[in-house]
Amino acid sequence: MTHHLLRFIALCLLNGALLAATAQEILWNIDFNAVVNNREGGDELRPDQTFVFARLAPEVGVTLDGGRNRLMGGVAWNQPLNDGMTGYKVLPTLYYQYQGDNGLRAAVGWFPRTLLHERAPRYLWSDSLDYCTPNVRGALLHYDHHGRGWVQAVLDWRQMQTTTRREAFDVLFSGAMPIKGPLWLKGHIYYNHLAKRKHAPDDEGVNDDATVNPMLALHIAPGQVRLDAEAGAITPAAFVADINARWRWLEVNQSVTAGKSLFPLYGQFGSQLNLGDPYYCSKVYSRTSVCAHLVQNSHVDVSASLTFHATDAITGFWQQLSCRYYIGGTGRKANATAGTRLNPLF
Repeated sequence: MTHHLLRFIALCLLNGALLAATAQEILWNIDFNAVVNNREGGDELRPDQTFVFARLAPEVGVTLDGGRNRLMGGVAWNQPLNDGMTGYKVLPTLYYQYQGDNGLRAAVGWFPRTLLHERAPRYLWSDSLDYCTPNVRGALLHYDHHGRGWVQAVLDWRQMQTTTRREAFDVLFSGAMPIKGPLWLKGHIYYNHLAKRKHAPDDEGVNDDATVNPMLALHIAPGQVRLDAEAGAITPAAFVADINARWRWLEVNQSVTAGKSLFPLYGQFGSQLNLGDPYYCSKVYSRTSVCAHLVQNSHVDVSASLTFHATDAITGFWQQLSCRYYIGGTGRKANATAGTRLNPLF
């Protein structure tokens, strides 16, 4: 016992000496998010209910080589408000991040989804995933070609295989490149895998989903208005279009999907297989959101939003108040992540 203790102390002293001999800096972040969301008008997949959540995610770490190599650790504490104050989760955050001077970035471990250049579309990752599962459990590789295009690969290993739980992971490739002027070519390639349990019965199969989503995008900013529009296909199932307009503190988003159901097995496997919003089970789906950013700067965004859902079978109406507060020393800011909504509609 004493021998192991002496070895541990010696290793700690050696690591401390190595850190002291190199250029280093202590980093920290505090990320807070609170959401009040009332949902009305739904079916068995989207019942009427009210969510009140708060999430606190502190991080601390060390950087070496002028910020290129970072090791970060912390927790993400999700706390729903209910009568018994139960249902909370404390999730680990622990990752290595590389930040190169040539536009190359990488991360390995349990890292925040805010590190992504652009999140996945809602039919792949629902908004609630950003809140209830704020960390990716895997790896990220991203390259930005000096603002003239980018590519990104993300691996999220959601579940390990046990006798009661099926192995599950998904891989996302995304990218964008300019065509001419404000026109861009964008795309997503997605692979989702749900394997068997250990010692699974003979009738339990393996489920794989593969999706290709080419998009044509338009980005313009006349005056104080910013307009982003995208349209394309979700092969082999549907057509999708999305328009987002922002004027000062007011933001409006319209999204439409038409074609086959994107989640034909949702009734059997639910979110264990399909991570997107269950509204995409419908053949036709329209989502209209109006959001007012009441307080917004580089550290704080307090917003109120109304969201209207319409499918070929039902309609829904959500009202939400959300707050995001972010401070820290890693260089990220609360509203600086390109292509990522600061306050996702839960």
